[in-house]
Amino acid sequence: MEKYDLIVIGMGPAGMAVTAMAANMGLDILAIEKHKVGGECLNYGCVPSKALLKAGEVNEVTENFKEFGIKFSGKTEIDNPLEIVREKVNEISGNKTMKAFERAKLIVDQGEAKFVDKKVVEVDGKQYTADKIFIATGTEPLIPPIPGLKDVPRLTNLNIFAQTNIPEKLTIIGGGAIGSEMAQAFSRLGSEVNMFQIDDHLVPIGDEEAGRVLEDKFKKEGIGVYNSTAINKVEEKDGKIIIHTDAGVFESDKILVATGRKAVLEPLNLDQAGIKYDKTGIKINKKLETNIKGVYAVGDCNGKALLSHAAMHQGMLALMNAINPTPIKQFKYDDFLVPWSVFTKPEIAQAGITEKEAKEKGIDYQIVKEKYEDYGRTIADGKPEGFVKVITNSKGKIYGATIVGEQASELIHEWVLAIQHNISMFDIMVTQHSFPTISLMNKRVAEKWMMNKTNSGMVPKLAKKFI
Repeated sequence: MEKYDLIVIGMGPAGMAVTAMAANMGLDILAIEKHKVGGECLNYGCVPSKALLKAGEVNEVTENFKEFGIKFSGKTEIDNPLEIVREKVNEISGNKTMKAFERAKLIVDQGEAKFVDKKVVEVDGKQYTADKIFIATGTEPLIPPIPGLKDVPRLTNLNIFAQTNIPEKLTIIGGGAIGSEMAQAFSRLGSEVNMFQIDDHLVPIGDEEAGRVLEDKFKKEGIGVYNSTAINKVEEKDGKIIIHTDAGVFESDKILVATGRKAVLEPLNLDQAGIKYDKTGIKINKKLETNIKGVYAVGDCNGKALLSHAAMHQGMLALMNAINPTPIKQFKYDDFLVPWSVFTKPEIAQAGITEKEAKEKGIDYQIVKEKYEDYGRTIADGKPEGFVKVITNSKGKIYGATIVGEQASELIHEWVLAIQHNISMFDIMVTQHSFPTISLMNKRVAEKWMMNKTNSGMVPKLAKKFI
């Protein structure tokens, strides 16, 4: 039986983070991946979806040249955007990615790993052991129990980027990040898209007002958005997918299921190792360790934050905890804020709590909001949709920030830093931001907070007295 310092099961974002860092430290590491290094994020999720969104964005810009005073005679023709997406993924997943793992032993595409004992793992009939084991097997698409859905050809993120052509008609079940991004990407590349979800606004984990801004944009682009709408039955007739909903019957060439994720646990044989789990994922403590000492579960498989950057971060923290000789200073995953972004146009990004969550928590809060339509740069760019909304209080403490608009996914990090390190609205206000960057929107909303304070109480009276 081969023995290693560490074994990593799964080479998605979390597993890659552990493997790359441990290998760089000179540790003897075995990394096991049942399919492709990079996991779903690189091969079937984050990366290919952004490539397809960019293709859609380019086509949308060319079709709207007149908004910038440019004449264009002719019409764009959709050729092979999905093939270009696959080429880009292959380029990224080649030497650019694999170089980080040169010092590790990799077992790729040779079968699934399963536990034989607490510290023994088997792959393809061979057994391996290590003092520290990191489970990073991620999640897979969850197929809802809609009558007939499992009996028709359906798409998920696992196979949508393998398609040859852009479908003429596409139905999407789900209005979260994946559903929203794919709706806009395919619509801008020529598909007639309809979205159905049981939630009452797009991106339901986020701010409702932001979701409504995105919905308005979708409707302007011709995307059908059916919120609070149940799908009662799905069937196939004459090569078409027929969707029976509360809003009527719809015909489609393809149907994409984007209704959530579930942890990949069955192949691991966790019971054999005595590792505790439930339907949400593997049970862990705040140090990311399972109930078995020295066995960690990082990334989506523990169900704490189904985001690639959170998975990478957890991998880093768990490795530092595993090699830390002093148990006094251990890193806890929930000590760190987890932002998220949706890469539609306009983008949506969130850090900390939403306005709805602030109400539910009974926090004495204030809302300060600055609209994109009131800033010269975003008007000049032709991107007036959206706002920066901050949940704060009279002292300037920041509880959360919602951004919907151009470059929201970039602007959000200033608020992550502020909340994580207790930086106040006043601090943001007096920090110089280069003009006319879009990130100046953050400073503008902080200035509005201060102006709200100075417009009330004794400040105006004192100002008049001393001037």
